Amino acid sequence: MKFGGTSVATLPRWQNIQELVASRRAEGARVLVVVSALSGITDALKHLCAQGDQGKRMEAAKAITQRHYELLEHMQLALPDTLAARLGDLARLAEEGPAAMGELAWAAKVQAHGELLSSALGASFLTHSGLPTQWLDARECLAAVALPNQNERSKLLSAMVEAKPDPALSARLGALGEVFITQGFIAREAQGRTVLLGRGGSDTSASYFGALLKALRVEIWTDVAGMFTANPRQVAGARLLQRLDYEEAQEIASTGAKVLHPRCLSPLREPRVPLLIKDTNRPELDGTVIGPEVREHAPSVKAISARKGITLVSMESVGMWQQVGFLADVFTQFKQHGLSVDLISSAETNVTVSLDPTENLLDSDAIAALASDLAKVCRVKVIAPCAAVTLVGRGMRSMLHTLSGVLAEFGQLRVHLISQSSNNLNLTFVVDENVVDELLPHLHDLLIAAGALRTDDSALFGPSWQALYGSGEALVPEAAWWRTERRQQLLALGAQATPRYVYHLPTVRHQARELKTLAAVDRLHYAVKANTHPDILRALAEEGFGFECVSPGELKAVMAAVPESAPLLFTPNFAPREDYAWALNTRATVSLDSLYPMAHWGELFRGREIVLRIDLGRGLGHHEKVRTGGSGSKFGLPVESIDAFLKLADAHGVIVRGLHAHLGSGILDEAHWGEVYSQLASLAERIGSVAFIDIGGGLGVPSHPGEARLDIAALDRVLREVKAAYPHYKLWMEPGRYLVADAGVLLARVTQQKGKGALRYLGIDTGMNSLIRPALYEAWHEIVNLTRLDEPVTGLFQIVGPICESGDVLGTDRRLPEPQEGDVMLIAQAGAYGKVMSSEYNMRDAAEEIIID
Repeated sequence: MKFGGTSVATLPRWQNIQELVASRRAEGARVLVVVSALSGITDALKHLCAQGDQGKRMEAAKAITQRHYELLEHMQLALPDTLAARLGDLARLAEEGPAAMGELAWAAKVQAHGELLSSALGASFLTHSGLPTQWLDARECLAAVALPNQNERSKLLSAMVEAKPDPALSARLGALGEVFITQGFIAREAQGRTVLLGRGGSDTSASYFGALLKALRVEIWTDVAGMFTANPRQVAGARLLQRLDYEEAQEIASTGAKVLHPRCLSPLREPRVPLLIKDTNRPELDGTVIGPEVREHAPSVKAISARKGITLVSMESVGMWQQVGFLADVFTQFKQHGLSVDLISSAETNVTVSLDPTENLLDSDAIAALASDLAKVCRVKVIAPCAAVTLVGRGMRSMLHTLSGVLAEFGQLRVHLISQSSNNLNLTFVVDENVVDELLPHLHDLLIAAGALRTDDSALFGPSWQALYGSGEALVPEAAWWRTERRQQLLALGAQATPRYVYHLPTVRHQARELKTLAAVDRLHYAVKANTHPDILRALAEEGFGFECVSPGELKAVMAAVPESAPLLFTPNFAPREDYAWALNTRATVSLDSLYPMAHWGELFRGREIVLRIDLGRGLGHHEKVRTGGSGSKFGLPVESIDAFLKLADAHGVIVRGLHAHLGSGILDEAHWGEVYSQLASLAERIGSVAFIDIGGGLGVPSHPGEARLDIAALDRVLREVKAAYPHYKLWMEPGRYLVADAGVLLARVTQQKGKGALRYLGIDTGMNSLIRPALYEAWHEIVNLTRLDEPVTGLFQIVGPICESGDVLGTDRRLPEPQEGDVMLIAQAGAYGKVMSSEYNMRDAAEEIIID
């Protein structure tokens, strides 16, 4: 059990340690406690070492002594002999100075006293508290090894220990007692001198002891619950990582996470000793378990991290192409200047490397000297300050197809270097340092939305930082209607017949009323294509919604179900002439989105007022197939064609009364609609006849656990701000999925199981014929075994249907309880684009639709 400086600095913290050690003893384990110096003491010892004057050294030693006396007084303990001896040693070292031992050896011995003092004090306190504790000198157990090319400074101040299981040490300690306390950070080298283990030394000491003793586990007790999917100080929604293998944890630690030093993991790999990170102040939290690779998991990005202060050195020379020894010459210069290279990227005539300040002493003089020597063999360019943004996860290359939306974000930035690790554990982008603080939380959200960071896997991902340490407000989403009071009703419906779509009208009304709080919006049209069930249409008409239809069939369905007072909007795309001719004879407002209808059927629209749909040149959304803007999309009139359209409209007496743009679906950034609003309003000013602006829909519905919800209040603020600048235009919107997705579920029953290799397939009695979104959009829907909702999960399943297609997969790598034939399965968020997109493929029976109110 390792405790850091803040964990040993006060009496309450030591009382906490006593309780934790006692709890491990109650488990039947023998305990070795490894402690750091009291917080601030290591810095005070370094300050002592920097003093050339004997008097100032003695004064510094007295201040350190006083700090320990004060803690001793709070503990109400007499001065133990072990602590008195250590304080005496420190005073003598301060008095003698470095002359006799040499500066580096003396500094190492002085700085070792921080841990020697805290451990002596701790042994006395724990023993006095009824937990007999043996003091152990770490230098008697940890032997530093000399490494090639190691200078005297690194030998003494940044030593390495080769720790392998030592049964004799384990037996010796077992014969001496049950609880021991020792020091982190220190060891002894072959000549008998005290050496330090450098940065992260106490973590590393704990791991060395864990390996020597082949411990049940090593516990690192710190001020956080473990490692998280991002720096929680930057990303409040960062999730606790409950399980990691050694390699993943080391990558996360070495690419920016501060909770654990990467050096401490290597000693534990060969003896396969697990490491547990725990919060000293919140021991009830589960923490992070790091151990041998666990293969019963879906590939997932585990974390996104960032390191600032990165310096890039770009070396270019035409002469390097196929020149034997060029790279050897280049890297010799880095070696001579004592600089360690991190990332490397190469091309025919260029090699660019990064220098990480955590591994190098980087200053302008060192960089200038390096550049001067490199200039003898190539052209040199130094790029700084930069930041390295790294995605970490086992099997990174297998996840690239899920990262398209994430990678697109880097297209907006200056990316200086991209590196994909040879061990397939990380993907790193080096960008300008000033963008990283805003970029990191945005990328974290995108990784969850893309399904690349599998927050649905509860075996890997725990609660968010905000849920664990935040205010607690709005952290736990309201339980879905199908989990609570309607579960038994759904089980009965599923037992009667499946597949069945079930729609919950109270949820539809709730979503509608939430959108009606958008004070800036003058008219809301429901995008009918999301779900055409008559009861849903009637419910939304009662809430005051208009209706946006894309075909005569949808118009007919709406007109049959809702009052004539409900506004209608007809927005077809590449529709035949007959569709427009029919719609013009209804009460619907008609939209055009290309030159062709006006150029070839202009007389059809003579004297009419129409809406013009504009392509603003870009598309957004959760998948490329739902992005409806940009040259790669078939929707909308390009901005550069507006003048040509207006000329044709004037020729036929057609008035452009509204402007419309819809760039995609599944958008969770409220600023998007403000940008669309501003751009359309600017175009409307130029046209002159426009009375209203339609900013489309696409309001995202979070599906993955932890994915941020669209902030409706923030959206209203954005829209009101733009409307204040353009008060003369009415504002329309066209939400669809937002209103009905959460209101619908698809019920099916388990048919059979199959194991193939490492995969387990779970079959249900419907598939892509009923719900095509997973196959078409790679959409993620929560899937649960409703019959066994409260039972523990036992395995990882691929949820598949009976359709004769390899793409008939409704969910991949889902953790579920052990299923039985006939269990009722529920697919959530199926109220939008479910039944309306279903087919009779394979002549399977269509899913019935059920309404509950």
